[in-house]
This record gives sequence, C-alpha cells and structure tokens, in this order.
Amino acid sequence: MPGVVLAGTASGVGKTVATLAVCRALEREGRTPVAAKAGPDFIDPSHHAATLETPSRTLDPWLADDDGLKRTYARGARDGDVCVVEGMMGLYDGDVSTAAVAAKLDLPVVLVVDAAAGMESVAATALGFRAYADRMDYDVDVAGLLAARARGGRHEQGIADAIPVEMHYVGRTPPLDGLEVPERHLGLHGGDEAPVDEDALDAAARHVDTAELLRLARRPRVDAPPDRPADPTDVTVAVATDDAFKFVYPSVRERLAARATVEPFAPVAGDDLPDCDAVYLPGGYPERHAAAIADAPALSSIADRAAEGLPVVGECGGTMVLGETLTTADGDDHEMAGVLPVSTTLTDRPVALDHVGLRARRDSPVASAGETVRGHEFHYSAATAAPDARYAFEVVRGAGVDGANDGLLEHRTVGTYAHFHAESGAFDAFVESARR
Repeated sequence: MPGVVLAGTASGVGKTVATLAVCRALEREGRTPVAAKAGPDFIDPSHHAATLETPSRTLDPWLADDDGLKRTYARGARDGDVCVVEGMMGLYDGDVSTAAVAAKLDLPVVLVVDAAAGMESVAATALGFRAYADRMDYDVDVAGLLAARARGGRHEQGIADAIPVEMHYVGRTPPLDGLEVPERHLGLHGGDEAPVDEDALDAAARHVDTAELLRLARRPRVDAPPDRPADPTDVTVAVATDDAFKFVYPSVRERLAARATVEPFAPVAGDDLPDCDAVYLPGGYPERHAAAIADAPALSSIADRAAEGLPVVGECGGTMVLGETLTTADGDDHEMAGVLPVSTTLTDRPVALDHVGLRARRDSPVASAGETVRGHEFHYSAATAAPDARYAFEVVRGAGVDGANDGLLEHRTVGTYAHFHAESGAFDAFVESARR
C-alpha cells in the first residue's frame, strides 16, 4: 500500500487537520485512504477513525519493534489503497521520532508548516528541515510541503513560488472556523466527542493537490513479515468498552479477537461483568465517570472474581478503577473496586509522558519473570500505594507507579500505568494466563 507521512515542524501546527483534509481530498478523487499515527497517541487516531470510519493504525517502533511496525502498516491495506500517516510532535523530536518511523518504512515526508504569519519563510523552514535530514543516521526524504492555516491568493502564491525545485507543494489548509480541535486537561478532545466540522473539512480538502500528493506517495521498500500465528482458544475475555475505558489500540482489539472470544461491557452504563475467563480494563477517563463507576454492579463483581483468581489486567485508568479510591480534580473521593492496594488522585498537569520499558520481577498475567515488555504512559494522576504493595515490574524506562516500580499485583490481577501494544506479546500472555 503506497503511503506518505505528514510531519510537523512542531506540535500544534495543524497536523491532524491536515491529515483529515488530505484523506477527504483523496476520497473525493475516488481513492480509499486509511490513516495511521506515528507514535503512541490515542486522540489523533480517534479523529481519523471518526472521519474515515476505519481504524487508524498506531505505528511505533518502540511499542511494536521494527517487524511489528511493518506488520501493523501492512494490516491497514485490508481497509484501503493509500495510507496517510500523521506524525507526532516535530519531525525529528524524540528518540522514537516521526523521522524514524518514515525511515523504517521508507515513506516520503510532507512537512506541515504553520503559514499563518509567514510566506517565503515557510519555504525556508521546509528547506531547513530537508537539509537537516543529512545529519540523521537513517534516510529521511522530506519531499513536500503543506501550508497550514494559509490564505489563498498572494499569500499562497508567495509560498508556492518560494519552494525550491527539489520539493513539492501539495496545497494548504485554510484558516477556517471549525478546523480546530478543542483542548482539555488530558490533551485534545477525541473524534467521538468533538469531531472536526464536516463542511469545514470539505472546504479544506478542495485546497489539497491530490495529484501531486499521489505522485509523492510510494510503497514501502521492505516486505512486511507475516503476521504472528494467532492460536485460537476457548477463552472469553470481558473488555470494558465505554468513555471511561476507551484507550485501546486497534491491533490490541484485533489480537484479542483472534485469540479469544471478546465480550464487551459498559460499566458506566450499568452493565455487570459478563461470564468470562479474564477481564481487561483499558485506560480512558474514569475520573469523568467516577460516581457512575463507583455505583456500577461490575465493580463488585470484578472484585469478587479477582479474589477467586480470575486474571484481570488494568491499564492506567483501568488501574485507577482497580484501586481503593479515586480522587477527582475537584477533591471528590470515590470508592473503587479495592482489588489493588493503591489510591489515585487527579492532578492538573501530566505526571508522566514517555515510552516505557518494564522488566518482570515475577510472573503476572502479561509477562513471565525475567521478561522485558515495552509500553507507553501518559497520565494526569498520582498513585499512592500501600507500603507492602507487590509489583510485577521494575521500571527500566519511564515513571511507573513510583519511579521504580509498576504493575501492582494482587491475586492474578495486575494494574500498570503502561499501555501495551499487541506486538509487545502482553496480550498473548494474558490470554494464555486465562487457560491455566
């Protein structure tokens, strides 16, 4: 599947809007675009999915390793014929960068530059990013430019005329009302909460040069390795699925469905825990629904089944729900499941934002003793664990629960601040743990 990477000069320059506009423009040309996201973000892919009505793949070599990255990209070809990859932060930012993802997949980069207050300088910026690629240890092909928040007429023409011949101008996104994604305490609103205005998106798509973009797009040079065998089991996994538990990578959903029977349930809506062999509580926004969760019949059912030895995995928000209390930003305390000896309190700034490396001290439902698993953490909460709390992992990279430990462990329940990708092997281990 041919693809192109839309990378930014920095965060906040309009990459998500540009990605949606490019996808809408490709649809109008009769193509079937799929979107992907470089890096571990959950929010931007939710906007992709809301616009395209297909999953947006997470392309992250730390979470999935290089082979998993290629497999994940290849799976997107089931849904479309051209891939638009939205970058993270600025093109070269971070040791797991957009540039690294583009290089590993051998995809061309179209640089998204905020042109609201510039003209020739927009082209100069793009040229500088192209030249900087020579300093990398891998090949980065900065081949095109998309001017974000650029007006038409002389403004756009001045940018296009200034672009050097070795780069391609693929259009602009105009400064229209409705093309902004509102922010809140945990980043931007998701696509299911505040989708980009459809009329504004249609208007923006008219300013994308799809012919030029498709001339740049190319197939990855490397062949994707075959998918890992997915031995089906008779295990049933109950997966919490509502606004409080919404941060799940599409590859995780697919891997669980390939290995087990998935029974979704919505604790916020009052669903009780279905009959199952294991429980998965993903991250999300439990603080927004703390009262409903505290009253949910599923909470006591999970506590009872966990005490009986049912394998339970909680990630970030799921871990908060498995703890003893959750204190919201307003200072309200809510009783949670009480499975794990930890209480969490919402904060007004991020406590941790990083890729994570964890080494297993002992066996848990997601890893065996001695194994190392990788993930990602991003949370606005602080955890206070009991002094005698047991941990499944020592932190090799990241913050975890207390800077040194993660994976609170009780019975066969483990709760981490880390989010895992399917390629980490954590969910295969989880399904296998339910068979024992």
